[in-house]
Amino acid sequence: MISQVIFGILLLAAIALATVNARKIIRNIRLGRAEERRDRPAERWRMMLLVAFGQKKMFKRPFPALLHLFVYLGFIIINIELLEIVIDGLFGTHRAFAGLGAFYAFLIGAFEWLALSVLVGCVIFLTRRNIARVRRFFGVEMTPWPRTDANLILIAEILLMSAFLTMNAADLKLQALGAPGYTQAGAFPVSAWLLPLLPDGISALIAIERFSWWFHIIGVLAFLNYLPYSKHLHILLAFPNTYFSNLRAKGHFTNMDSVTNEVKAMLDPAFVPETAGPPARFGAKDVPDLTWKNLLDAYTCTECGRCTAVCPANITGKLLSPRKIMMDTRDRMVELGELNRKNKEMTDDGKSLLDDYISREEIWACTTCNACVEACPVNINPLEIIMELRRYMVMEESQAPASLNAMFSNVENNGAPWKYAQADRANWMSND
Repeated sequence: MISQVIFGILLLAAIALATVNARKIIRNIRLGRAEERRDRPAERWRMMLLVAFGQKKMFKRPFPALLHLFVYLGFIIINIELLEIVIDGLFGTHRAFAGLGAFYAFLIGAFEWLALSVLVGCVIFLTRRNIARVRRFFGVEMTPWPRTDANLILIAEILLMSAFLTMNAADLKLQALGAPGYTQAGAFPVSAWLLPLLPDGISALIAIERFSWWFHIIGVLAFLNYLPYSKHLHILLAFPNTYFSNLRAKGHFTNMDSVTNEVKAMLDPAFVPETAGPPARFGAKDVPDLTWKNLLDAYTCTECGRCTAVCPANITGKLLSPRKIMMDTRDRMVELGELNRKNKEMTDDGKSLLDDYISREEIWACTTCNACVEACPVNINPLEIIMELRRYMVMEESQAPASLNAMFSNVENNGAPWKYAQADRANWMSND
């Protein structure tokens, strides 16, 4: 009875903390501007099924994609057993679903093979990160914490799967010894390999089985509450992020309502915009100027580096890294969200996303080629943030590189990017 009470308290505490963290994330995302992303629902469901569930874009690199699929499916499917663990923990039962008979044996056997695939996948991923040192896992933005975070998650998954298999192995041996409460149930094709490593005494086996059971469930609850502080939050947010993807062509840039209203007001002095209020900022200087989808993108970033690996600006040695753009946006959003929660209102701390987090050199290095958008496995769009920051610099501060200012002047004076007057455009056809 004491163990049931302890388990119930831990479960409620973990759920309560997860709820608090989820509310913080939602509030931070709502710092962004409103944007409509609910049109064409059929296409959105298809996008989510293909990209998030099916991991379609991952398979541009087949080997890591296959490993990721094993780890992803294994970890998700094995955690279906959490339902049985929760029932056992709350009601003091043992293998509550054992009455399913042959189907239960099939499930446990499948879970074990999946657990083995997760173990193998995580070991290979650790090797790629720390021994093979794949280039895209490093960069100026990959400070010690992001690299440590990735390693911690992989090690945690290895430990959780090891505890799961050890628990099953001890359970199998206890069943064979006829220990009280350990009825014949399940199939254990992988954990059976561990039997020679276990002691023969019933009391020692029960201690190992119970320790592994508690380690596994506490580890899962701790993992759940670690996610909000980790790049692995994409495990949950990849699904809404892909659902709310930009369905327009990648070369399509949004028209700004604030600019449209300014033009209409110039053409028609009697024009009154539909939404009254203070003038909207052109572009984005800080997180609240971005849309909620931009902020959801930042939270969903897996820090995998595929965007930076294909960025032509980064490849040629320029300062831009699309991954850093997303990580900086997330860091600034969290900082501003915490400040607002402490002061219970929107507060100006004298800092902004532009300049304090993302430099102007980074922004102007972008070629707007959309390679980062195409490469992202969960449809994150760093280019939208880059373009909004550029818009602010050009339209609010009138600051742009000299080459662009010359082009702007030519467009204004000549109606074209070139310095030639409109009347002289056809001179190249002259025989003189």
